[in-house]
Amino acid sequence: MRLLILGGNVYLSKAVARQAIARSHDVTVASRGTSGEPPAGARVLTIDRSTVEGMSALRGETFDAVVDVARVPVHVKNAVEVLGGSVGHYGFVSTRSVYSDSDTEGATVADSPVFEPAAEDSADAAMERYGPSKVACENLVRAAYPDAHAIFRAGLVIGPDDPGDRFGYWPWRIAQGGEVLAPGDPAAPLQWIDVEDLATWATDAAEKGLTGTFDGVCPAVTWREFLDGVAEGAGVRPTFTWVPPEVIGAAGVRPWAGPDSLPLWVGGGYDGFMARDVSASVAAGMPSRPVADSTRRWLAWNDGSPAVKAGITREKEAEVLASWHAR
Repeated sequence: MRLLILGGNVYLSKAVARQAIARSHDVTVASRGTSGEPPAGARVLTIDRSTVEGMSALRGETFDAVVDVARVPVHVKNAVEVLGGSVGHYGFVSTRSVYSDSDTEGATVADSPVFEPAAEDSADAAMERYGPSKVACENLVRAAYPDAHAIFRAGLVIGPDDPGDRFGYWPWRIAQGGEVLAPGDPAAPLQWIDVEDLATWATDAAEKGLTGTFDGVCPAVTWREFLDGVAEGAGVRPTFTWVPPEVIGAAGVRPWAGPDSLPLWVGGGYDGFMARDVSASVAAGMPSRPVADSTRRWLAWNDGSPAVKAGITREKEAEVLASWHAR
């Protein structure tokens, strides 16, 4: 199979390229070439997706399939215009942030409303427009390849090479053992997808011509199951202390991502965001490995680094725990 990866230098798109090369496919990666190195064995083309002219290196090329992870609508608009009928199947990695309803538990792709799309020629890469921009990207792919597209609405993508450490904080912290601050309700749901599982699914979809729109996250587990799985992968037995959201928030700890946060924790008001019904995705071949495996791979990749880019410091954690125990 001749496979085009739009990107191929960083994280997910690079993982797709690696997997396709390992399967002996003819892989071309096309990007500006400023964000990392493509995997060995890939053919490399330099393009600029901001204009049609910037993608001229792809004119006259034919591919059995393409995998795209773009977030800016005009980048997808230019891609489908240049590629036209020269691609047999279009795989597009979208996001669950397209959904305008984050409260309904057990929702499916078929019954979930999405945001109004951004303009198709929008070049706005702001995170505030992430959901509407991805809706526009999806619409462009469906219109261009109505019978030959697979759209994966991914959640948090975890594993080695994660640029944000939203998952990495937990293996990093739990591997140190001791008393670990755990957020909120241990029975609260949580969903994610391992980068290698998503790459496997995207490559499988290209090979098989899978068509449709799917959520790209594992079946929901509880926070307790998640942290126990991380501990299993790290080979330690820490003590988890579950602290209510109001205590965590009062200490200045934020949800979800970044410094001074408890990553992956959505806080309150998003009951459905981490509890979607993904049975259709499982039926369509989505793999889902245990988080213990993801943890072991992340720790081997991290190789004992003393810091991560997300999460709270050990000092802040101790402060919150002391405040909770004092109550």
